[in-house]
Amino acid sequence: MPGPHRTLSKRDLAQRLDISLEMVSRHGLNDGLSEAELTALEQDPPAWLVQSRANRRKGARPVWATLTCVVCGYTETVRPKKWWPEFTYLSCRTHAPAELPALASDQHRTEIEGVGGRFIGIVDVTV
Repeated sequence: MPGPHRTLSKRDLAQRLDISLEMVSRHGLNDGLSEAELTALEQDPPAWLVQSRANRRKGARPVWATLTCVVCGYTETVRPKKWWPEFTYLSCRTHAPAELPALASDQHRTEIEGVGGRFIGIVDVTV
């Protein structure tokens, strides 16, 4: 975690504020903020940030998603894709299918490649 005098990266700011990288640029935060400046911004958010947060509460798709491997616990924070279904599990593509939780006898498993930088999305459905 950066100290109070180091600036947060554009990506860290976007994740911490739960806004897109484009929004960071649009509102002049490209050069980063210190932890103290970020705290001040969160305590007294500008109108655009208040509106952004209000829009998300109305059921809009999340700006960021934290992906976690069910096998090893590796995590990655990424922008979710519109085509992603609701995943039952996520697994690093280096893990064997046998390492995943067992599939129930009345279920069918689908694997979806290309989730985040290293994941396979697993969708189990009852048939």
